[in-house]
Amino acid sequence: MSSDNREEIKIKLRKGNWEVEITCLEEQVKQSVENVLAGINNSPLETSTVSREIKPKPSLTCRNLLERLWNDAWFVEEKTLAEVHEELARIGYHYDRTAVAHSLTDLVRESILTRIGSMRNYRYIQKRPPQ
Repeated sequence: MSSDNREEIKIKLRKGNWEVEITCLEEQVKQSVENVLAGINNSPLETSTVSREIKPKPSLTCRNLLERLWNDAWFVEEKTLAEVHEELARIGYHYDRTAVAHSLTDLVRESILTRIGSMRNYRYIQKRPPQ
């Protein structure tokens, strides 16, 4: 509220790649919106030069993701390398199969997971539950 008790209005406008927030008194809304739109239309910037902020996914290692799956009890049942690789891809992380295999082997060495079967046909399952 302004000091003379007139109500301020907040407006968000989007046009193309532009987003503008306006705060003004109620009786100034029409003029403010017209001014902003005129400014956008007369802008020398082309839409291709307007930058957009893209927030990258937090960088997690393959091992971090496997530990997360283990913490979520995903390894309660036996999983093949293909199933693990597929699950990582499903949640948006596309690691090379070799990287996934190496990370699984590390977790086996640390007694977090155990593997059953023979070479090239291993199935992975939790050796101990998460604490």
